[in-house]
Amino acid sequence: IRTKALYRYRLFDCYFLIAIDGTGVLTFPKRHCVHCLTQTHAGRTVYYHPILEAKLVTATGFAFSLLTEFIENPDEYPSKQDCELKAFYRLSDRLAQRFPRLPMCLVLDGLYAGGPTLSRCEAHHWKYIIVLQDDSIPSLNEDFEALTQLLPAHHLRFHTGCQNRTRQDFRWVNDIVYVDSENNAHTLAVVECVETKPVSDNPAQSTRFKWITNFEVRSNRVVSLANQGGRVRWKIENEGFNVQKNGGFELEHAYTHDPTASKVFYLLLQMAHTLAQLIERGSAFRRAFPAGVGSAKNIALRLLEAWRNLRVTADRIQHMLDVRCQIRFVPP
Repeated sequence: IRTKALYRYRLFDCYFLIAIDGTGVLTFPKRHCVHCLTQTHAGRTVYYHPILEAKLVTATGFAFSLLTEFIENPDEYPSKQDCELKAFYRLSDRLAQRFPRLPMCLVLDGLYAGGPTLSRCEAHHWKYIIVLQDDSIPSLNEDFEALTQLLPAHHLRFHTGCQNRTRQDFRWVNDIVYVDSENNAHTLAVVECVETKPVSDNPAQSTRFKWITNFEVRSNRVVSLANQGGRVRWKIENEGFNVQKNGGFELEHAYTHDPTASKVFYLLLQMAHTLAQLIERGSAFRRAFPAGVGSAKNIALRLLEAWRNLRVTADRIQHMLDVRCQIRFVPP
């Protein structure tokens, strides 16, 4: 961020996309520590440790960890368990303290579509794009459906994908006032995208997406708002958590039962994943291995062997530090 290497990936050339989401990390059949969360189903209790992550995501597939909030109970028998929303309130305060002047847009799932989240975004002057589900905030959904009938100019059809065969139909309404349970009024916009894709010889399939946002929505920016904004939220799931769980990083493996050591491992894993992305998508790596190495795991194995076998003198290391070089990001 400081070196402006990620400026080209900002939404509307201004806002960094910050996806915030939770995921499970460790699960045990017995109590692991006093901070375990518990879940009981069909008479069976599971003890688990989830986390909440804030990642800087891009439409090209980067997912860099910014902050982590561990979701954990304060003691063995709390009156109320910790949860993802409570962790979000803590993380949002830390995010504002750590990056007070960073122009950011939070991209969030439907869990966060509520007054407390909107109030925090407004207080910190953040933009947001939050999933709006059909059964979430009925008043907003009803207002949207009624007002779109009166605003035919707020409709747009856009074609994209291979040979422009994917059709996207957009509808939007600005300046809807939502009053939350604490009687706080929030002025926002609702955006809907119905995407229709051809599926070989079968009938075309349609998928609907809907968001609330504090951006002013216009016909010349609604496509970017959806495709380079709201839908980029999935990068934290796919290029973030999924890669760390199934791509060789072993996020869900219990290397230790010590609570502090497991947190240290998690944070080290975030650093390793950041370095892996920079190496894999860097132009220097592509020049050295134009045909690739098969997988991200193979990159790690080659690095391990390089550190194990190469003998580098202190003078050589100092020379590498003194020489400036430029490494560009290349497409995936």
